[in-house]
Amino acid sequence: MRLVSSFIAGGLFGAGLYLSGMTDTAKVQGWLDVFGNWDPTLAFVMGGAMIPMAIAWRVARGRKSSVLGVPLPPPPSREIDRKLILGSGLFGVGWGLAGLCPGPSIASLSYGGPELYVFVAAMLTGMVVAPFVRSRLDKAVPAE
Repeated sequence: MRLVSSFIAGGLFGAGLYLSGMTDTAKVQGWLDVFGNWDPTLAFVMGGAMIPMAIAWRVARGRKSSVLGVPLPPPPSREIDRKLILGSGLFGVGWGLAGLCPGPSIASLSYGGPELYVFVAAMLTGMVVAPFVRSRLDKAVPAE
């Protein structure tokens, strides 16, 4: 049952990304171009994602497990630290340059061109390398 619900949720997520335009790199870069030809339509996508998620966090607040019996993860940390700032900065730069982030890039694999495969390969490489780089940085410059 868990695999079936994961498949359905993933399919809905991918379809939502496609229908909302999040897999269109020009649309994403148009959203980020606030001083040029700005396209504000992705604000509706973000609002459409944040509102249900806020409700879901509220409902899940008192629960220990999901409807399927899987333990729920703890709420995210509210601490603003070096990892959060560096990670969000790198994410934003990559999103701005490529016009894609992990979810839409995976959703686009079925119809993307060679550039998309290069992006996904680089993204996966970054995901594998990041923990090693982070541990080296933590040893070199300990967090306060």
